[in-house]
Amino acid sequence: MNTLSFKLLQTFAFFCSLTLLLSSCASPPALEKLPSRSTPQFTDDLQVARLLTGAVRHLHYLNTLPNDRTIVLGNDTYPITWLRESMSTFIDILKQEPDADELSRIIRENYTVYQAAGREGYSHGEMLITGYYEPLFQGSLNRQAPFIFPLHAPPKSLIEIQDTKTGKRNFKRRNSSGELVSYWTRKEFEEQHKGKGSELVYLDNPVDAFILHVQGSGKIQLRDGSVRSIHYAADNGLEYFSIGKLLVDQEKLSLQEVSIPTIRKYLAEHPEEQKAILYHNIKYIFFKWAPDGDPIGSMGEILTPGRSIAIDPDTLPRETFGFLISRRPIFDTAGSIISWQPLHRFVFPQDSGAAIQGSGRADLFWGNGDYAEHAAGNMKERGTLFFLVKNRFEKEKEHSAER
Repeated sequence: MNTLSFKLLQTFAFFCSLTLLLSSCASPPALEKLPSRSTPQFTDDLQVARLLTGAVRHLHYLNTLPNDRTIVLGNDTYPITWLRESMSTFIDILKQEPDADELSRIIRENYTVYQAAGREGYSHGEMLITGYYEPLFQGSLNRQAPFIFPLHAPPKSLIEIQDTKTGKRNFKRRNSSGELVSYWTRKEFEEQHKGKGSELVYLDNPVDAFILHVQGSGKIQLRDGSVRSIHYAADNGLEYFSIGKLLVDQEKLSLQEVSIPTIRKYLAEHPEEQKAILYHNIKYIFFKWAPDGDPIGSMGEILTPGRSIAIDPDTLPRETFGFLISRRPIFDTAGSIISWQPLHRFVFPQDSGAAIQGSGRADLFWGNGDYAEHAAGNMKERGTLFFLVKNRFEKEKEHSAER
């Protein structure tokens, strides 16, 4: 998260996220305004077409927000109208098709830059950057071997509760006395068959089903050859626990080697441990069928591969755009990493995820396909994330007051 997010996503860059393995800790102030001499070069390494698409989608989201909304970045407060102006100006700049150097110069001259504070234990301003993707799995609408592992729609016993102040959703159930209590854990739900009657589709592998719970959305190829999109609908309201971290803590995998492929391999080689490991993540996701096309993030906008990121909206702003610097993996035909290349691009915070918490985490959406799967499964890189707001807000405010 949404849709892809389930506070997606567990979003997380999936296991990658899972590989977030590192436990969360107290965060420093979320954003720091940078002096102009300290801003990076804004040289983008991805197609401009996708950049413009992501920017237009982000402006659409900003236009849905109430006009009296204000956003705090560092020690500064901006009205949502100015952040719309910032995005509109950015779109106008892109439409002029400046070359890379010219685009960087224009942005540095016309935008104020804030840097995410980063992760405790890292160098100042460094974050953990992971990736997530939209997986494709084989499935069946009917339970018939080997398709015996269900994904569930929200059961009738699931009760949604919304915080009127924050708009956040949580989920509970009623006990035999009619009291609202915590929903069942993953183990309780599966072993006590609490979702009987709410099965949406069946997969042929419990690890695939678990990965979809982590990713929050995906595509299912049914037995007749058709492909349908499936998205996050709700969850059991419980905390997310990384099985990647569990395997590292138990010294079954090292921090350096943990990834989706290595986790899959470990589970395949130790089937007697599989249930206990999967049950470690007590969070359980419920799904719904969704329209075809790219997945939708927690803000309600279609995600743009390579451009959309998941952040913690309680600490970092969703109302402006960002610039991400990290590394991305390069693979051979067998899917093995052969090198790492610099990654530096404009991004849009359009999603969130249960594993993405604090100012030291961001999750990059890779899309779908082989590269997306491999990149998302292996990314757990250090990086920096910047947020941009158009300059001269104070002057514009003074001018408006004079009028």
